[in-house]
Amino acid sequence: MRSPDFSYSYRNIFRFWSPLAATWLLMSVEGPFLAALIARLAEPKYNLAAYGVAFSFALIIEAPIIMLLSASTALVSDFRSYLKLRNYTTVLNAGITLIMLFFLLPGVFRFIALDLMELPQKVFEYTYTATLILLPWPAAIGYRRFYQGILIRNNSTRYIAVGTVLRLTAMATAAFLLFLSGAAGHVVGASALSSGVVAEGLFIYLVSRPTVRQIRGGEEDAEAVLDFRSITAFYYPLALTSMLTLGVHPLVTFFMGQSRMALESLAIFPVVNSLIFLFRGVGLSFQEAAITLIDADPEKYRRTRNFAAAIALFNVTGLTVTAFTSLGYLWYTAVSGLSHDLAVLGLKPLIIMAAFPALTVLIAFQRAFLIRFKHTSPITAATALEVGGIILGLYIGVRVFDLPGIYAAAAAFLFGRIIANLYLLTPYNTVYNKIFRAGSIRK
Repeated sequence: MRSPDFSYSYRNIFRFWSPLAATWLLMSVEGPFLAALIARLAEPKYNLAAYGVAFSFALIIEAPIIMLLSASTALVSDFRSYLKLRNYTTVLNAGITLIMLFFLLPGVFRFIALDLMELPQKVFEYTYTATLILLPWPAAIGYRRFYQGILIRNNSTRYIAVGTVLRLTAMATAAFLLFLSGAAGHVVGASALSSGVVAEGLFIYLVSRPTVRQIRGGEEDAEAVLDFRSITAFYYPLALTSMLTLGVHPLVTFFMGQSRMALESLAIFPVVNSLIFLFRGVGLSFQEAAITLIDADPEKYRRTRNFAAAIALFNVTGLTVTAFTSLGYLWYTAVSGLSHDLAVLGLKPLIIMAAFPALTVLIAFQRAFLIRFKHTSPITAATALEVGGIILGLYIGVRVFDLPGIYAAAAAFLFGRIIANLYLLTPYNTVYNKIFRAGSIRK
């Protein structure tokens, strides 16, 4: 594993990570921006609910390819490994696109959305249209994340931030044009998302070509002998992790649909989620950077860990201030365009999840450490426990305490994440002791 060629000062760590942080920060603006537009169009409750449900469906379908960013960052060390993982990526992308096409069959979609989830008829109709528009989304993200990992590994993170700016520009352009044309809110949101992701994917592919040519002309890595089986052994726990993580969103939608204040909870969920993502997204951005930065040298490890702790403190402070002051209400009303009632409903979830950004940085660092030293299976187990905790928390909150769905969801997400953090402490400490007490590692 190749580390960036610089001394491990905090300034240099910041310079390496900051383009990734900027990328996630810019991405976190995407959700509030689209929610704000949808809230200002006709039938905001129905359209926000449909947009949120369709987005959840797209997330679960794209889940198997989310961790390609981590995989290419960790595995692509020469041209042979590049070709193997690129072919693997193509197979995954083809598979998830076929799955989404099957999911969009009217009978299948009706069974899931109406019979199982019991969505209101209008929300069901709007959700189907939005999900159909999101058809290009998963494969575009798969290729984009594969090539982003190659750029990160080869210290070209600045291109990733530029790509995100292009994505937001394409997204905003499509959204404004549709907004001005009077399109329905769910059409505006889904079309803007697809446009932005496709534009960014094409850009990342083009700017990665010089890096790929450099890899092609470089030396072969004798230790990087990859085949379909070895890639699967490494990647399967990561893919299952993202599938479990993103798969919980439709379950959350299901429980909210069965809860008190169901329509209001479904409408406010994407807005609350987008605001919290502003603070936790920066923490998530450190995972891929940490995979590259974490080293068997104790001082390099210590500096990377301390930097992660600083990110956690900064993020949790930001969300806490927003949750416990008038900033949250102002965001909901002035920025997101919500009514007073929906804005008030969205305040308590911010308080419940005030610590969530710090827990996100912690789990990102724990995962990065285990991925760096190729010990990925505990990550899947932790995610399974987290999903189980979320489902249990939702069941208790909705069925036992009869909470509004958005309150139950916030508490459940926090409960599940705490369980995952606690579980990863044991494998993390085991690998830590093995690496640093042994004093060496094969690089």
